[in-house]
Amino acid sequence: MTQNYIVTAHKSTAVTDVVTGNFTSPDDLNLIEARGNSLLINLVTPEGLKPILDATIYGRVALMQLFRPKNEQKDLLFLMTARYHIAVLSFDPSTSDLVTRASGEMLERVCKPTEGRQIGMIDPDCKMIALHIYTGLLKIIPLDLTSGGELKAFNVRLEDLYVIDLKFLHGYATPTIAYLTEETTGRTLKTSGISVRDKELVKGPWKPISVESQASLLQPVVSPCGGILVFGYETIIYCSEKVQHSIDPPIVKESIISCVGVVDRSRYLIGDANGRLLMLFVDSEEKIDGVTQVSSMKLEVLGECSGPSCVSYLDNGVVFVGSAHGDSQLLKLNATAGPNGSYVEVLDTFTSLAPIIDMSVVDLDKQGHDLIVTCSGLGKDGSLRVVRSGVGINEAASIDLSGVKGVWSLHGGPGSDQLDSMLVVSFVGHTTVLSLKGEEVEETEVPGLVSDQQTFFCGNVAGRNIVQITSTCVRLISEETLELVCDWHPPSGKNVSTAACNPTQVAVAVGSDLYYLEVKANKLNEVSHAVMQHEVACVDITPVGQRGDKADLCTIGLWTEIAVQVLFLPSLEVVYTQILGGDIIPRSVLMVSFAGCCYLLCALGDGTLHYFVLDPDSGQLSQSKRVVLGTKPITLKAFRSSGSTSVFACSNHPTIIHHSHQKLLFSNVNVKEVNYLCSLNSEAFKDSLAVVDDHSLVIGSVDQIQMLHIQTVPLSETVRRIAHQEGSRTFAVLTTRIDKASRQGTVPVRSSASTTVPNPTISRLPEGVTNPLAPDQEGDEVEIFSVLLLDENTFEVIHAYQLCPREHAVSITSCTLGTVNPSVYYVVGTAFVFMNEKEPSKGRILVFQVQSGRLNLICEKLENGAVFQVVSLNNSKLVASIRSAVTVFDFTEEGGLKQECTYTNNIMSLYIKTKGDFILVGDLMRSFKLLSYKQDTPQLEELLVCGEAPRLEHFCISMDTKLNPVFLTAIEMIDDENYIGADGRHVFVCQKNSEATVEADLAYMLQPSRIYIGDNVNVFCRGSLVMDHPGSSASPFQGKPLLYATVTGALGLIGQLNSESFSLLSKIQSKMATLIKSVGNISHEVFRSFANDHKTQLSEGFIDGDLVEKFLDLKQSQMEDICKGIKSAEIQGTEVDVTVEDVVKLIEDLSRLH
Repeated sequence: MTQNYIVTAHKSTAVTDVVTGNFTSPDDLNLIEARGNSLLINLVTPEGLKPILDATIYGRVALMQLFRPKNEQKDLLFLMTARYHIAVLSFDPSTSDLVTRASGEMLERVCKPTEGRQIGMIDPDCKMIALHIYTGLLKIIPLDLTSGGELKAFNVRLEDLYVIDLKFLHGYATPTIAYLTEETTGRTLKTSGISVRDKELVKGPWKPISVESQASLLQPVVSPCGGILVFGYETIIYCSEKVQHSIDPPIVKESIISCVGVVDRSRYLIGDANGRLLMLFVDSEEKIDGVTQVSSMKLEVLGECSGPSCVSYLDNGVVFVGSAHGDSQLLKLNATAGPNGSYVEVLDTFTSLAPIIDMSVVDLDKQGHDLIVTCSGLGKDGSLRVVRSGVGINEAASIDLSGVKGVWSLHGGPGSDQLDSMLVVSFVGHTTVLSLKGEEVEETEVPGLVSDQQTFFCGNVAGRNIVQITSTCVRLISEETLELVCDWHPPSGKNVSTAACNPTQVAVAVGSDLYYLEVKANKLNEVSHAVMQHEVACVDITPVGQRGDKADLCTIGLWTEIAVQVLFLPSLEVVYTQILGGDIIPRSVLMVSFAGCCYLLCALGDGTLHYFVLDPDSGQLSQSKRVVLGTKPITLKAFRSSGSTSVFACSNHPTIIHHSHQKLLFSNVNVKEVNYLCSLNSEAFKDSLAVVDDHSLVIGSVDQIQMLHIQTVPLSETVRRIAHQEGSRTFAVLTTRIDKASRQGTVPVRSSASTTVPNPTISRLPEGVTNPLAPDQEGDEVEIFSVLLLDENTFEVIHAYQLCPREHAVSITSCTLGTVNPSVYYVVGTAFVFMNEKEPSKGRILVFQVQSGRLNLICEKLENGAVFQVVSLNNSKLVASIRSAVTVFDFTEEGGLKQECTYTNNIMSLYIKTKGDFILVGDLMRSFKLLSYKQDTPQLEELLVCGEAPRLEHFCISMDTKLNPVFLTAIEMIDDENYIGADGRHVFVCQKNSEATVEADLAYMLQPSRIYIGDNVNVFCRGSLVMDHPGSSASPFQGKPLLYATVTGALGLIGQLNSESFSLLSKIQSKMATLIKSVGNISHEVFRSFANDHKTQLSEGFIDGDLVEKFLDLKQSQMEDICKGIKSAEIQGTEVDVTVEDVVKLIEDLSRLH
């Protein structure tokens, strides 16, 4: 059985639902977003949205609603997961966490789930919850929050089987619902009352009302008007007991209404599928009898936004638009239109990867740092998203300099302020000062600075002075006059080997002699001197703890002994010695305080970093840990970014060390090499860094320090597939846009990547394909597919190849074809889609070669069906899945593609992966199938299918049932015997039955590993989110892990563990599932269990990294409780008690992989 570790590396970003209310406090306005299996709770402030809590839910959030029962001071939240777990939640300000007030499970084993969407709502008096989740049933849950916390429901029969939407009406003493239902004559709006006493539906106040055949959304109108709004494709209708109004403005017919949000009782925000925001005005008047009724309605377009999935009005004209297929936005509604006629102003944009349809993982610079390029968004929100792990440096200026040995920023000169005005650059044997005047950088001279020696340190200190430490002395220079004030020379007359300085203290090492100086009253006072046992290799005197600018401790790294020592100041008494081991000397030490926790970092000459927790009072070191950050010597430099302290590890693999949740995190920097660095805050370069490599000095700002950074490449059309070609240094993507039919052909609806690229190539309809349909009418929407060629570095679109009308681009790959003169090609699979065909009967395979920055069509081959997948086989041949067949093609430039062999025993072969001669097929219904290519024959031989070997008792049931039918969405080969797949809710692994004792069983795969993730995985790719460091310690994973991407914009990581790690983490996971209380009282075991229409099984063969990595956030006592009684096997085979340190190290190693 494969032993897998699965963890979310980037949470879902698709916002599927949103609610607004007073949740965290009676005085707070909160916006709560549903994002996959998490709730993001925001506080609405004048500056924008401030995240308060990102709560993980054991299940995908299907629906939610805020409500306030009587006697409650603030709102409560009702939610339901896709697996029918429900909960009522409140917020506890003392813990800043969610509290489960009540919970329950609405699962019915024998009922049929509703064919439409899951619907849930709370009645206006907050007395009951109504759920429509099963066909023909309405579940009613009385809201009694004092009944011990368990929510129980009773069922009422609903005569209508297909309900499209359902809402409670306002203004009725008896809880009353209105619902849209589909009948043979069309769609009808009906009403019913709910009798709690009789537990049944009673006759409603209205007669059934026939509405538009495409009506899909309901929105109740609050009292005094009451009634309900019905939104269709062509009309908006207001219905009540006494009056009806309808409008059919042309703007409604231009798109499909996707969501509705309430502003107040007379204004409603509407979002449509084209990404427009509209406002519906509902006017009312009071009649003579005192009854208020709706008198008219008016619809206006406000402007454009991201394609909305939900919309919520906040306050003061501010609106939040949540999107499941684009970036969510915070908008301002203005009273007057802007220059473009829009009333909408974008205040903030929240980057989203959703939906990720495909992705490519590439190592462009061959540094072991994978880059992820995703196909994200739909329609006008379509884009490529470039996902990099680590931190980027945004270059503002660059100077060609080589041989730099150090760099420091200074402020000084007559009338100087606190802004830096100089850069001191040190070389072997001399020092240069660069003056910063605006954006101009020029060389200058400072009278008090020595320029004919190498500088070890230079910086501003107390008393408006500057300290320069050179190879022969320490110099104190006036910050005002820039003249020398005084200097200090080592008494021995020997050269300084290393030094450190803070605003009031200096530590100088001369061989094994260590001198401690203080800066006081414009003087350098030697306070103490000590002789170390070995020569000092590095020293640090950074203040930590509560003393502010003055340090109580000094740390040094030693030659010979290969150790780090902590010394008291001013006595230089050694209070702690930590032997590092090995024969690589320390090259840099640094004491740093993160959020009140002090650490000592010690970097070695081979790229290894040792780090310890430092007690600032006693100088004791504890919790020793080690990580490999590169292969060359590391220099450690502290800096501040966004108000917090971080450490830059300068090396051939630069890394930023920061702190979060009581642990150190390591983020790669997206530059190839950094030798030296300093902070810079000048007039032109605020909050910047000066970074030095072998050839240049770069001034730039650092990105926000986080694990993943996302760059958007807008294409304004849906991106379906992507492939990378190393030889031509390009990406090729398949895109689709919507055009309108006209007499002259088709006209693009909007500007997009394929319409703006110069000199595109337009494909012609091939012989053998005829359009059986009548020509498109003027104004009809036509889907146009293109193949776009992009530069791999700039992501600029350099060429477009437009396919024929009604020809859909389905698949693409970059591969080497040919055996005599092999070359690299892009191969595209297409399908001709006509409305009168159940499935495409024709498709093409197109072979392109990149020549002079253009896609040159080398050959094409017409096929009898859709070409769902094209992949390379053995770097010479092509494998294609065409309808139910899997076909191998040989290729020559003269003869094009020639069919060698085919395999047809599939229902529909949607996915193909190859490894050597093995071909893994993902079938529409029959899950996995493994084929082997026999080159000598040639032929495709079936080796394995997923399921059980037929037995005598199986002949009475369907054979497809024994073949484990699964609707696959993605597949990948882990190795020759293990194959991973996803079915829209689960991830599972099938493997070859190598231990079978019956020969018939050898042809069938086992499914030993499975887990529920509640999301639709669209693609698996081999890759990593962190840089591979040569020489680093063994990875917790066996082999390179897999990345996966989902519809909701999540990225995840799957790796294979060894038996010892898997066994240990399984025990930790089991104990943590019991210890950590879930939101909604949902069992972790139930949450991760595998369940489909045929069977339900507990999760097996997977470690849930999302749960296990929470171990690092626990208190020490909780960690000890979990580890108590857990044994681990030693090499000798004996079992020993596992320690907290062992578990922390393993989980930290795993957490650093994403």
